[in-house]
Amino acid sequence: MRVLVVEDERLLADTCADGLRRLSMAVDVCYDGGEALERVGVHDYDVVVLDRDLPVVHGDEVCGAILRAGGEARVLMLTAAAEVGDRVAGLGLGADDYLTKPFAFAELVARVQALARRVRPALPPVLRRAGVVLDLPRHQASREGRFLPLSPKEFAVLEVLMRAEGAVVSAEDLLEKAWDEHADPFTNAVRVAVMTLRRKLGEPQLIETVPGAGYRFAS
Repeated sequence: MRVLVVEDERLLADTCADGLRRLSMAVDVCYDGGEALERVGVHDYDVVVLDRDLPVVHGDEVCGAILRAGGEARVLMLTAAAEVGDRVAGLGLGADDYLTKPFAFAELVARVQALARRVRPALPPVLRRAGVVLDLPRHQASREGRFLPLSPKEFAVLEVLMRAEGAVVSAEDLLEKAWDEHADPFTNAVRVAVMTLRRKLGEPQLIETVPGAGYRFAS
């Protein structure tokens, strides 16, 4: 899952982003609406966590731009205004959900995950393939009943490969979906993550390298 957090309160933005990253989400952060418009024009996000009262470009305008772009990104709008009229106005702009500050981080996570499921409605929260069970809400993985102690990045890579349902996933696609925008496209991070993931999954090997194309998870 790739998420964009747009919030001008830097401590809040960075805290939310760090927490979401610990749940194996690829998270980008920006602190004003102008920067947000640039990001959504470059990357395909599953969810945009968007503060309504932003500097440079107001959150309402950012939300409208996301809607007009016609992509799959879902918008979770944040606001300090608790009045019903404010929430109705935000939803009327095209936001998919609304969360009033202050909020519990657990609620933010639940709402982000629920919105992401709308992007991929055919896929369940628990993925099962070739004896591997990936429980997304609990952030747990196992193979044939054996718990897999995966790092957040290994978990994210495994999720992308399992969601592909046997199709080849390129290293570039893995970088786009499992890493944030600061990932070096020439890094060997993908190769290293796949290597350690293979070791933890054990034998027989489930991740196939397709020369010149990428990686494929066993059917």
